[in-house]
Amino acid sequence: MKRYGIIFCIILAGALLLVSNKSRAQDTISVFTIQDLMVQMAVHHPIVKQAAQLSEQARQELRMARGAFDPVVASKFYQKELGGKTYYTLWDNALKVPVWIGELKAGYERNRGTNVNNENITPSDGLQYVGISVPLGQGLLIDERRATLQQAKQGLELAEADKVKNINKLLLEASKAYWEWAYAYHRWQLLEQGQQLANVRLQAVKERISQGDLAAIDSVEAQIEVQNRSALLRQALLESQNAALLVSNFLWGENNSPLELPNQVRPSLLGTDPEPMASEDLAALRSLTQERHPDLTKLQIKLRQLEIDRRFTQNKLLPKVNLEYNVLRTNGTGSNQWLEERYLTNNYKLGASFSVPLFLREERGKLQLTKLKLNAVQLELEQSTRERLNMVQAAYNERQMLEEQIQLQEQIVANSRLLQQGEQQRFNDGESSLFLINTREMNLLSHQMKLYELRAKYGKAKYYLQWSVGSMEAFR
Repeated sequence: MKRYGIIFCIILAGALLLVSNKSRAQDTISVFTIQDLMVQMAVHHPIVKQAAQLSEQARQELRMARGAFDPVVASKFYQKELGGKTYYTLWDNALKVPVWIGELKAGYERNRGTNVNNENITPSDGLQYVGISVPLGQGLLIDERRATLQQAKQGLELAEADKVKNINKLLLEASKAYWEWAYAYHRWQLLEQGQQLANVRLQAVKERISQGDLAAIDSVEAQIEVQNRSALLRQALLESQNAALLVSNFLWGENNSPLELPNQVRPSLLGTDPEPMASEDLAALRSLTQERHPDLTKLQIKLRQLEIDRRFTQNKLLPKVNLEYNVLRTNGTGSNQWLEERYLTNNYKLGASFSVPLFLREERGKLQLTKLKLNAVQLELEQSTRERLNMVQAAYNERQMLEEQIQLQEQIVANSRLLQQGEQQRFNDGESSLFLINTREMNLLSHQMKLYELRAKYGKAKYYLQWSVGSMEAFR
């Protein structure tokens, strides 16, 4: 029993040394959580910056559409002389102010010369005018300017939806990469501990062989176990390093400079503890999906844009009827005379125009085509809504299943640890074999790695559920 006590002391000292070395290593290693990754991406990632530009582009397009309502100042001057004779001098200055319906116009006109058309003759000091042009048929309820402006406003919302969609996709890819790294790192750490324990056990076996308690062949089995775990450890280290490189793809610094994860940084399993959701939460997520999912939002905006097209196309079935009225005034007219009713009826220029295609085939064709597009998008929206809701349900089911699996796996790990500890005690007492203790220990490591894998899957499932809803709340 004294010899077994010596062996037990060797193993215990080795285990304590492992714990001590690990504690010292943890002092020099900083933790990099998934929230840290999200914050870093929110500030510096090029795709996030690019997505922000979508809204700015839409705002500039809206500004361009509003430009159709900008006032316009125009001036025209024409003069013709031949053989020392002035044929005409034409000068017209106008200020045009587009309004929601029609156009306001004010100007000054002065035409002189022997060859000026009689209808364009003005008093010697010129003629001032103020008037309005109003469409009474086509263009009364909606025209190209107003349709373009309304489309641009919808385009701004469409850009916001595209922005959310691009960022959500980026965050989902980043979360997958992070949890793959977290699993690979912790798997490597487990195998490193297992390999070090195998080395300690090899030394203990050699000590027992030297004391004649074990046959020399037992050291071969212990050595094979060390070599086997070393091979697994190297593969796990490679996978952990490659997984960290994939996470580095999402890390950017100032001035769009790429960053890499330092060797002293390790991932965290924070956020992988089961957080059960109630059925009310699922109902809220389904409602949020219908309200905020970018794919559904884009289809709803497309419907509104097509409705604007339908109204505009339908308005073009009306005849073109335009009415224009201008009040004329010379420099000799008193300022108060503008308000006199008789003045307004004796000093004016009135115009009207009317036109309509006889068959309206182009307009009727465009209207029917727009209605067909509306119906097609409506059907697509209904199908997409159903698919998104089912996707949310599937993501919710997967999250619940993983919560149950994690709880079950934790019990399996606890029981495996009891078996391993019991087998270790039996081995220390000389009642067990090296094969059994190695088997129990590898089973424990396997179950622990499975638990880490489930936790990583659970972390991805939480982000996948948010992505399915169309709202990555963890990013905000």
